[in-house]
Amino acid sequence: MIVRSLESMVGTDRDVHGETWNSRRFLLKGDGMGFSLHDTILHEGTVTRMWYKNHVEAVYCIEGEGKLEDLDNGETYEIKAGTMYALNGNERHILTATSTLRMVCVFNPPVTGKEVHDEDGAYPLIEE
Repeated sequence: MIVRSLESMVGTDRDVHGETWNSRRFLLKGDGMGFSLHDTILHEGTVTRMWYKNHVEAVYCIEGEGKLEDLDNGETYEIKAGTMYALNGNERHILTATSTLRMVCVFNPPVTGKEVHDEDGAYPLIEE
């Protein structure tokens, strides 16, 4: 059994910071669950361009408001607490945080915790 609290991860190697976000990683590849689970904050007023070409991701917004733009088809979606989206087709997308967004994110394959967004906005596949 794995039990972790958010406060126990803050300031550790499971608390990963990017330019527009920070992600607290509850489950990583090394935990052996077959997916990774993140509590991610996107900072108010930021625009984050992403393309998870090596992963599928499901995202559940639990706080804040923003806009999701699917760069593959031009559609936009309002994001607010209670909204879920799944990038089941490796869609290129932009997430604009009109207020601070707090998201619960699940990645498959799971991330190792060492990934950072590359120039495409993607995480590389890292083998441990």
